[in-house]
Amino acid sequence: MKVLVVDDEGIVLESCRKVLESEGFEVIPVNSVDEALFAIGKEHPGLLLIDLKMPVHDGIYLMKELKNRMIDTPVIVMSGYSTGETIQEADAMGACRFLPKPFTPDELLENVHQVLKGDNP
Repeated sequence: MKVLVVDDEGIVLESCRKVLESEGFEVIPVNSVDEALFAIGKEHPGLLLIDLKMPVHDGIYLMKELKNRMIDTPVIVMSGYSTGETIQEADAMGACRFLPKPFTPDELLENVHQVLKGDNP
């Protein structure tokens, strides 16, 4: 399965890539919302991992674009800014899970597997 990881931090992209590829996922790392929208149309990933805070367009903007384009790929939101407001905003936009940064490889995999099983709160 293809997993699109959207984050402006290279270390996060690389860490997620290593962890997910070790579990057999095909990872598509991108560092902007514009790249993500292009990759979604071209690659048709089965899961999106989206950072909330990015320059130019943020993760909420990307989730709004997904809704506008009627793309219902499951989304896990990652953020170092895990306030009640950001969690609520991501939830309102349809995120399946909220993963606070920093997270461990086990936390990442647990969330990915739960979302793919349809085990969403």
